Amino acid sequence: MQKLVDGVHAFQAKYFATHKSLFRNLAERGQHPETLFITCSDSRVVPNLITSTEPGDLFIVRNVGNVVPHVTVPGGTAAAIEYAVEVLKVTSVIVCGHTHCGAVNAILNPETMDGLPFVKRWLAQGERVRAIVAERYSHLDEAGKMLAAVSENVLVQLENLRAFPNIADRLERGELAMSGWVYEIASGDVFEFDPVIGQFGPMSPPSIPPPKVWPGV
Repeated sequence: MQKLVDGVHAFQAKYFATHKSLFRNLAERGQHPETLFITCSDSRVVPNLITSTEPGDLFIVRNVGNVVPHVTVPGGTAAAIEYAVEVLKVTSVIVCGHTHCGAVNAILNPETMDGLPFVKRWLAQGERVRAIVAERYSHLDEAGKMLAAVSENVLVQLENLRAFPNIADRLERGELAMSGWVYEIASGDVFEFDPVIGQFGPMSPPSIPPPKVWPGV
C-alpha cells in the first residue's frame, strides 16, 4: 500500500504539476475520447502506456479475458459499450487481447477454474473459443494453441460487438471503425487483425517517424 501512496505523491508533484491545463480542461469540458478500448484486467496490460495516450483519450473497459458478453446479457461491460457509443460518440472500438492470458488458458483448461465459481460462470462465454481451437488448431502444441486461442478470442469478441444494434448501425453508416489487437507482453509488439487477409500481423508504420537514436545513447 505504501508504494501506492508514494506513487500518488509522485504523480501530484511530477506529472500533474506539469499537465495542470490538461486536467483543468478535462474537469471543465468533460471527456471526449475517440476510442473505446476493451481489454483484459491483467495487470501487465496498461492501455495508455501501450498506446502513448493521455488521460481523456481512451474510454477503457477492462474485464477478465476482454470479453464482450452476448448482447442479451446485461452488465457493466454492455453498459459501458452503450455509453461509449451513444453518449460519448466514440469513432473507433478496439478489442485488445494479450499473450500469456490466464483467462484464455482457463477457457482451454476449464478444470483450472474449479473452486472459482464466478470466474467459471464468466468465462463460460468462451466456450466458442475452445471449440474453434479444437476444430482448427488441434495439430499445434500447447503454446501454439494458446496463441491461437488469444487471437480467436479477440475475433469472437468483435463478432459479439457487431450484434449490438447501435454498433451495427454505426458500422453500416461508416461512423465507427473496429479493430482487433493482440499485445505481446514479452516483446512489446502489438499485432492487428487484417480482415483482407484474415490474419493478425504487424501494425502499419507510424505516421510520425520515431526519433533518431544516436550511437552511445
